[in-house]
Amino acid sequence: MKLFTHHEFDNHEQVVFCHDKASGLKAIIAIHNTHRGPALGGCRMYPYASEAEALNDVLRLSRGMTYKSAIANLPLGGGKSVIIGDPRRDKTPALMRAMGLAVERLGGRYIVAEDSGTHVADMQLIGEVTNHVSGIAEKCDAEGNCRNGDPSPMTARGTFVGIQAAVRHRLGRDSLQGLRVAIQGVGNVGHHLAKHLHDAGAQIWVSDINREAVQHMVNELGAVAVANEEIYDQDVDVFAPCAMGAILNDETIPRLRARIVAGAANNQLAEKRHGSILTEKGILYAPDYVINAGGVIDVCYERNATDPQQIVRQVDAIGETLSEIFNRAEQQHRPTDELADQLAEERFA
Repeated sequence: MKLFTHHEFDNHEQVVFCHDKASGLKAIIAIHNTHRGPALGGCRMYPYASEAEALNDVLRLSRGMTYKSAIANLPLGGGKSVIIGDPRRDKTPALMRAMGLAVERLGGRYIVAEDSGTHVADMQLIGEVTNHVSGIAEKCDAEGNCRNGDPSPMTARGTFVGIQAAVRHRLGRDSLQGLRVAIQGVGNVGHHLAKHLHDAGAQIWVSDINREAVQHMVNELGAVAVANEEIYDQDVDVFAPCAMGAILNDETIPRLRARIVAGAANNQLAEKRHGSILTEKGILYAPDYVINAGGVIDVCYERNATDPQQIVRQVDAIGETLSEIFNRAEQQHRPTDELADQLAEERFA
């Protein structure tokens, strides 16, 4: 298995392979860049088919966090971690504490938060053995409404305002009433996003490997259930990927009927060239690490005891950032992801 010559290595500062025999922990922590500050990024637990697949995922995700924090003007670098295992079967308190000890050994260079397959309760277990964890503190707004440290509501809020910006730019409309949106993945973020869209009057199509989650959306919001492999083919205005990455590729892009791709999933482009292909097809792409930055904004400012309303204002500013990217990309005849990369690299280089 290659590392330094790996096609996703991209000058990572540090890659740590973590093992704990007693708990069964097998994990990888990747720190991509710490020029702006410590590397903050979630811990994903997933039953990867191979160690090579896990390494590929953590390298891509870690790099994406560097760009995400930079484009959001946060005092953070980029990092990520993955645990190899089935979160429904293999996760134990001992395993999560072992992961916390692995984070602690890095001395603060990496700050862990939740991600796919992990939750606030898991981060609280990690927090028993290290202070380098975020996304665990209760947050309350000015009206007294409180929630736990789960950042997914803010990720969904940022994605929603990003969709509003994309619809305004491409479709020339402010209202989402009657907008047709296909959501791929209705886990924590996809669920919250679907509710925002429903409340704004949008029509929703949903797919997920978890059939219970899909049925919940059907019952609660009147969404249309779609088979996983058919979600790309729906006659909609917006395709919102909110599950795994690399789903925009040579096979799926020709099937898209949407004029906008705007969703919360990380690393949506299978390869860099797919951003150009979307542009050539006339599909407006909201760069994933820009539109889904609400979660990292939330967990970043949790550590600084920032006013919750200030967090909301910064999350809502994601729409303004995307509008700037859309306008500049159109003026310069460049793919939106290329323009976003340039802006981010200027901030963390």
